[in-house]
Amino acid sequence: MASISPDAARTAPPPVITARQVVKHYGRVHAVDGVDLDIAQGELFGLIGHNGAGKSTLFKMMLGLIPPTSGEIRIAGTAVTGKGFRAVRRRVGYLPENVVLYENLTGLETLQFFAQLKGVTHPACPAVLERVGLTHAAKRRVREYSKGMRQRLGFAQALLGKPQILFLDEPTNGLDPEAIREFYAILRALRAEGVTVVLTSHILSEIQERVDRLAIMATGKIRAVGTVQALREQMDLPLWIDLRIAPSDLEAVRTALGQLPVSAIEAHDDHVSVRCARDAKMAVIEALAALDGRVLDLHVREPSLEDVFFGFSD
Repeated sequence: MASISPDAARTAPPPVITARQVVKHYGRVHAVDGVDLDIAQGELFGLIGHNGAGKSTLFKMMLGLIPPTSGEIRIAGTAVTGKGFRAVRRRVGYLPENVVLYENLTGLETLQFFAQLKGVTHPACPAVLERVGLTHAAKRRVREYSKGMRQRLGFAQALLGKPQILFLDEPTNGLDPEAIREFYAILRALRAEGVTVVLTSHILSEIQERVDRLAIMATGKIRAVGTVQALREQMDLPLWIDLRIAPSDLEAVRTALGQLPVSAIEAHDDHVSVRCARDAKMAVIEALAALDGRVLDLHVREPSLEDVFFGFSD
């Protein structure tokens, strides 16, 4: 492992969330089993895993809602099991996976109710509703809300009080593509303000290009942590190089790649897909470039986050 210089260590900001050998047992079930994790301030961090991997349990321990069986979690330097965590908790927002709201209240009344619980003044509520796109439905009863609107309202309550840390458990449930795009635009703005965001999602393609780093969790353990690209390289998964050629040039392509570590060549009319080892990428591209313009277009297709996820979690 590469060493870090003393100067770099002094300038690197301390993590705002730390977990050290965190364990949560329910009888014989090891829901969380020895988790170590550091999340930096202002980071948009993803936590992914199968159902039952331990994500929601880890969230609840980070929020101080359930105690760990052993180990330690610190938020902003304060242990979640300590007396000082109550004050820290006021700077934390949380959106649970299943949002439960009062059906007979309006959207604005719902937010005012949560504002009162959090010690936030009521005048802050309309601005938060506007931020999540619910101003038009502020006076409608929650029972008239669609699933996506309920999810936005749940997100709004998490934003009350301008939290510095957000825990969002499956936050895009029920949102349509436009609403998902707006949701991540809000997260980018919050990150620019220094807010730390930790989220889970089952839709891996959705978060693939949107998180700074992520952790892959399986059977209660963290299997890998890093950027999507770093995890791709760690897994050393093969690449696909997609080409567009004249069908008559297929044999020329096969010949050019014949001596290279290419594991598959799939042809469909004028499109050809070449599967190769990661460290052979440049050699394959150079061989194709030497075909005197026969390659009309070229695109390198990296393994998806789903490929990476199954590689680590299987």
